[in-house]
Amino acid sequence: MNRSYGQFAAVYDQLMEDMPYADWLGFARESWSKYGMPSTVVDLGCGTGSLSIPLARSGFHVYGIDLSSDMLSVARGKWDEAPQLVTRPRTGTIRWLQQDMREWELQEPVDAVISFCDCINYLTEESDIEAAFRATCTGLRSGGTFLFDMHPPGQLIRYAKEQPFVLDERDVAYIWTCELEEERCEIEHHLTIFTLNGDDSRFYRFEETHVQRAYDPDWIEAALLRAGFQTVDRYADFELKPANRDSERLFFAAVK
Repeated sequence: MNRSYGQFAAVYDQLMEDMPYADWLGFARESWSKYGMPSTVVDLGCGTGSLSIPLARSGFHVYGIDLSSDMLSVARGKWDEAPQLVTRPRTGTIRWLQQDMREWELQEPVDAVISFCDCINYLTEESDIEAAFRATCTGLRSGGTFLFDMHPPGQLIRYAKEQPFVLDERDVAYIWTCELEEERCEIEHHLTIFTLNGDDSRFYRFEETHVQRAYDPDWIEAALLRAGFQTVDRYADFELKPANRDSERLFFAAVK
């Protein structure tokens, strides 16, 4: 598992600005309308807070949990600046916690847990998945919901076939290549990133490697049930609709 990110945190939001955060939030709200609207929410693998912060702004009491202190530092800064960025006052709260998703814990159970942006794919061993699911089930109240998304095996295969990927903006650029280990359906992402330093107008280079693994969705569903969840529903591509072979992103809704 590699979610430390390091220097990546400083440019993460810039590189991810086109990610469908509104769609993730929309899926969560639609799911909660079906399964029960929460008051307290854990954002597991919260990164720089791009989901935690809008949830708290709209009244939820959020725990943003991530393994990376660098990502959490950026998230705290964004939250501290939030009153200047919105006209209406904040009605919810956020508590930022540096914890491992395989063994996270709080003093009191929460109503809901979310883990979006394929965070679960960063758990590259079945035992890690099982541990994260057990910790999450333990951290939820009875009837609480766990919503998360994952890339299915087909999406990692598509990444490997379509790579390399490039970005060339005025102040940031990257070259992104992938190597797929087919037997485990495990992909290694290599990113060479160039960022502009405003002080001396030079581009600085650093490299990141991130590893993800895709799992059989039936195995994921069985692992959730083994962890103690009572029901598991499977959806796809940000909608409460059944998944199929062409789905790019799977969504799971597990109820304790």
